[in-house]
Amino acid sequence: MTATDDSRVQTAAYRLELRDVEVRFGGIVAIDGVTLHAAPAEVLGIIGPNGAGKTTLFDVITGVRAPVAGQVTLDGRDVTRASATRRSQLGMRRTFQRVQTFGWLTVEDNVLAALEWRGGGGGFLADTVGWPGRRRRERVRRAQVAIALERCGLTKVKDELAASLPIGISRMVELARAIVDEPSVVLMDEPASGLDDIEIDRLGRLIQEVRDETGCAVLLVEHNAGFVMDLTDRIVVLDQGRVLSTGTPEVVQQDPRVREAYLGDLSLQSQRPGDPAPEDAL
Repeated sequence: MTATDDSRVQTAAYRLELRDVEVRFGGIVAIDGVTLHAAPAEVLGIIGPNGAGKTTLFDVITGVRAPVAGQVTLDGRDVTRASATRRSQLGMRRTFQRVQTFGWLTVEDNVLAALEWRGGGGGFLADTVGWPGRRRRERVRRAQVAIALERCGLTKVKDELAASLPIGISRMVELARAIVDEPSVVLMDEPASGLDDIEIDRLGRLIQEVRDETGCAVLLVEHNAGFVMDLTDRIVVLDQGRVLSTGTPEVVQQDPRVREAYLGDLSLQSQRPGDPAPEDAL
C-alpha cells in the first residue's frame, strides 16, 4: 500500500459505502438501488425476511457477485470491480451462513490460512534452507493465531480437525479466521446460529472488543432479534431488495412500516440474546 493509499484510508468518512447498488437475476430485481454506509467502529444490522436480498447484498459487498449498477467503496477506495481476493487483502472479512472451514485442517491451521497470502519471504529456497527471516515471520504469524484462538475460546481445541467440531465451535473458528489479520470491515451472516447462550454472550463481547480495538465496521445479518437489538448501533431494514427503514434499533422498532411488514406487536426490547425469535420477526 502506498503512502497515498494510507492517507486516503485515514481520511475516509466510512469504512464501507454502497451507492445505488442494483442486482438483477434475469428479469428479477434482487437488489434495487440500495444505498448504505458503515462508519468506523460501527455495528450495522441488516434485517429483513427470507428473500429480502441480505445474502445477495453481502455477495456484492465482498465481490462474489458484480452489481449491474452502483458503487461499492471500502475505506474511500472504489472496489466495485475488485475481486473478492483483493477486497480481502484490503481488510474485508466475511463469515458465512453455512459454516465454511477446511475440515481436513486443524483449528490452528484453519486460522493460520488467513495469513498465508502475506507470504513467508524468500520463496522455496527459504523453506528449504530454513532462512532465519522465514522462521521469524512464522513465529509472528503463529503468535497472531494464538491470540485469535484465545480470544475465541479455541485454544483447547487448536489441534483438533475442523471437521470433527460441532457447529457452534466451527462458527468461532470462522470468526477467529476473520479477525486474525486486522480487519477493516467484517460481514457476519447468521453468526449466532447454532450457538448456545454462553457462546452467544461470548460472541457479542468479542464483536464489541474487535470493533473497539481495530475500529473496524461490522455488518451483521442475524435472525436472533434480541442479539441484533442489543448489539447494533444502527439497523437497515431490507424489503424486496429495497431499503425500507434505517435508524437506531429503537427507531427501527417503532417504525410503523417495519412493524406492519415484519414485527407486528412483537416487543424486541424484551428479548435477550439466546432467546428464540419468531421465524417471521426479522
